[in-house]
Amino acid sequence: MSYEVLGITVLWFFLYGYLIVASIDFGAGFFHFYNKAFHRNYQVNRLIQRYLSPVWEVTNVFLVFFFVGIIGFFPDTAYYFGTALLVPGSISIVLIAIRGSYYAFNTYGSSDNLIYSFLYGMSGLLIPASFTIVLTISEGGYLDIQDGNVTLLLGELFTSAYSWSVVILAIVSVLFISASFLTYYAYKAGDTESYHLFRRYTLGWSLPTILASIFIFFAISQHNPDHFTEMLHISWMFFLSLLFFLVSVYLIYKKRRHGLAFVLVMLQFFSAWFGYGASHLPYLLYPYLTIYDGFVNETMAFALILAFLAGLLLLLPSLYFLMRLFLFDADYVKGKR
Repeated sequence: MSYEVLGITVLWFFLYGYLIVASIDFGAGFFHFYNKAFHRNYQVNRLIQRYLSPVWEVTNVFLVFFFVGIIGFFPDTAYYFGTALLVPGSISIVLIAIRGSYYAFNTYGSSDNLIYSFLYGMSGLLIPASFTIVLTISEGGYLDIQDGNVTLLLGELFTSAYSWSVVILAIVSVLFISASFLTYYAYKAGDTESYHLFRRYTLGWSLPTILASIFIFFAISQHNPDHFTEMLHISWMFFLSLLFFLVSVYLIYKKRRHGLAFVLVMLQFFSAWFGYGASHLPYLLYPYLTIYDGFVNETMAFALILAFLAGLLLLLPSLYFLMRLFLFDADYVKGKR
């Protein structure tokens, strides 16, 4: 395996970690607002708060690693994506700041304000929608490059079926991943009412998730036929993802093995995520930029790979201990401390 492929694979792992951890966080924030706004079971909101409190601070670590790494390994991405994503990226940063401010004004404040909950919940859906612009642009057709100037074609972006299919998939996936985890979390907590509510949420968002996934295949076949052809070459990864999805939904429907069901959800997105990434290679930005263009020298690449692998080896045990100490501690899960 070349340094280029190894480098992008390590970064893709970090982005996958962010996809799962952030989706749970974002979806939980939305469910917190939704339940509060419609006067649903407040025990549900206390359950969500127990999850959010120890997790929110580590969510963006994965994202920071990815952005530092993508510039470190592939400096030319700053030229192509930097200017074009200045406005969308700034919006994402503002949304992340709003989510962080929620804890100062709400979690550590004197009252649980509905406005703060609204900002927190809706920003959790808008952040993944804004981040998907990067994936959308990478398919080509949305940038105008002339005389060294890179311009984002907003008209093409906002009127593209593929662009909106990615946004829709991002939103419904966030809600499905989060609901499936909170179903398991409520079950572990022995909170029957919350368990039944999140189980309904999981089953309810499962159909939109699979429909959005199917639609995105159609959209990408129309927008970038070359990429779609490469996806067909490794179609077994997407069929495997579908299999994981069907088994996880079956287990949740039958009220069995909720921990295994969530693991299958993670494997579902793992297969689809790496299938998409592998079929997109060697392009970082179709058709202008590949992983072999402007890659750092081998010495720097080797050092970066070691540094990021070390970071991954530190981050994963940290998440494990976080879950053991808080999320899956028997007393903490049940709200006794």
